[in-house]
Amino acid sequence: MEISIIITCLILSAFFSGMEIAFISSNKIYLEIEKKQDSFPSRILTRLTEKPSHFIATMLIGNSLALIIYGFFMGDLIVEWIASSGYHFSNGSTLLLQIFIGSFFAIFTAEFLPKVFFQIYANCLIKVFAVPAYCFYLLFYYVATFIIWISDVILRNIFKSPSDEAPIFFSKSELGNYITEQMKAVEDYEIVDSEIQIFQNALEFSGVRARDIMTPRTEISAVEIEDSVDNLRDMFIRTGYSKMLVFQDSLDDMIGYVHSFELFKKPKSIKKALIPVEFVPETIFIKEVLNQLIKTRKSIAVVLDEHGGTAGIISIEDIVEELFGEIEDEHDSEETALTEKEIEEGIFLFSARLNVEYLNQTYKLAIPESDSYGTLGGFIMDFTKEIPQKGMELAIGDYLFYIEEATNKKIELVKMTMRN
Repeated sequence: MEISIIITCLILSAFFSGMEIAFISSNKIYLEIEKKQDSFPSRILTRLTEKPSHFIATMLIGNSLALIIYGFFMGDLIVEWIASSGYHFSNGSTLLLQIFIGSFFAIFTAEFLPKVFFQIYANCLIKVFAVPAYCFYLLFYYVATFIIWISDVILRNIFKSPSDEAPIFFSKSELGNYITEQMKAVEDYEIVDSEIQIFQNALEFSGVRARDIMTPRTEISAVEIEDSVDNLRDMFIRTGYSKMLVFQDSLDDMIGYVHSFELFKKPKSIKKALIPVEFVPETIFIKEVLNQLIKTRKSIAVVLDEHGGTAGIISIEDIVEELFGEIEDEHDSEETALTEKEIEEGIFLFSARLNVEYLNQTYKLAIPESDSYGTLGGFIMDFTKEIPQKGMELAIGDYLFYIEEATNKKIELVKMTMRN
């Protein structure tokens, strides 16, 4: 009989502890969406969570009662076990054994394990156990109300603090986690609604830095300030760009850019058509770059590295594409687009310029991410500590890389095979 009561108390304590941590850890947006569903568990969940303080209080009361009853019967059981074993202990030693053995089972089985388990599966378990939790909620409701009233009186009159009842606000991280979970639940990333993708991009937008989306220095097309207008015109024709950067002496000394329509004004020199360029550090967030470009009515900013040299350039189009996805204009073509395709199951062909985080999200990969690099090419060179040549094979973690195209300065195209 005693053992049955002890086991029951441990199960109840585990339940109360688990539901408490599940409510705290659960995604509040998920709960609100579940509460809108027209089902019996959803209606119970609505009543259960409409007063968070009462819910937490009832779970704490239930847990406390379960542990008190457990301690009473567990102490007697330990005393009986000591007596039947033939050992003789002093009252102090017996008390210490009761505390140690009783606490061990209570902490491990009724606190640690259930809290870890309920925290991992918080969204699911709080819905599954909503009905039994609501029964205990009704049972201890008036006791919880009285305890909360006492705590409010103490908070207001002694500590001069407001009541603990406060409206629930959804945090940005909860919203982001919910959207990410929904994205992961879809097997094919391409069938995800475009509005959902834009919404997720908007949530991640504030954390993207200029170095993450800039056009690198090696791919910058520019003319020198002393070049002729004819040379500038030829560069526009050859590249197809609508704007051309202008430097003095070297790319580290950018002084502005020229818009192609300025050529219709037939300027006598590049300097006559020059528009000053903005400069930003590579660590700046792109939302700040966008604000700066809009404020100064410019469309291009030069990204500077820690030494003040040119690391790359960033345009308003780059920033908008980060939010809305790839924007094709009249100059985009298959040649300029970054290559990304799955040749067959587990074998991919990627441009080395593709972002590692993007590849992991889109193709459900697990390429290690680091602040030391942002692109696939950077990841490979971070491992090799050199620039791999065309035809080289590399085994890095769970992936086998074959360098399809490369120059003496950078990796262009990579074939990646999953080893497992």
